[in-house]
Amino acid sequence: MGALMGSRGSRTFLIGGGWDATAAHAVYGPFLRAATGTRVGCVVLDEGDGSEQFGRYDAVLRKAADCNPVPLLVPLGGEFAADRLQDLDGLLVCGGLTPAYQDAFAGCLDQLRSALAEFGIPYAGFSAGAAVASRHALVGGWLDDGVPVCHEDTAEDLEEIEVRPGLGLVPFSVEAHAAQWGTLPRLIAAVARHGLPRGVAIDENTVVEVGADARARVSGLGRAHSVQPSADGSVLVRSYGAGEFLPDE
Repeated sequence: MGALMGSRGSRTFLIGGGWDATAAHAVYGPFLRAATGTRVGCVVLDEGDGSEQFGRYDAVLRKAADCNPVPLLVPLGGEFAADRLQDLDGLLVCGGLTPAYQDAFAGCLDQLRSALAEFGIPYAGFSAGAAVASRHALVGGWLDDGVPVCHEDTAEDLEEIEVRPGLGLVPFSVEAHAAQWGTLPRLIAAVARHGLPRGVAIDENTVVEVGADARARVSGLGRAHSVQPSADGSVLVRSYGAGEFLPDE
């Protein structure tokens, strides 16, 4: 395993979920190389199995690089404190119930965003963690005004599509598990009918890296799907693979 390398910077890594062990280096490597040290905080929503869930991320991060993951467990219904970023070289917000992660961050959105920028701590979001990185966080739902747009199993315990305030680290809304769970139609509906300026749906074992210049690059095994509104009220969907950049607007 290689040591962590790189310089601090305001970089964000959006991971579309997935646990393919062969993708560990491709998915987590860019994030870990962006850190200047080995201490990687892992925010895990603790629904009673937080230590077990942290263990999964601990294992995959150590597989990707020589690092020291640090558990940052938040009990269901609890709040995350931005001062927990102290002495960290990277922050990974893990997967789970997306609305509950948004609830955990709701009281410290500005403080957390400011701390990441001030200390140059790279942010990675896995599934739910990717969704809450946006300013307009699409947290779930499977109905658009009563009409199904994705499978009920992907609804995150919500009925209608719901958008909540997020961290504002990236200029577009985010869906994860795009190809595997069929969540792209929910993002299309959110952009077309709920006023989202644009969105990106990310396949599993795939990462979208957003640099300080806001340019977004795809890497990993799958694809990222850009959803943009058109002047006629429709939406434009384009798909991008590893090594390609998403459109700026």
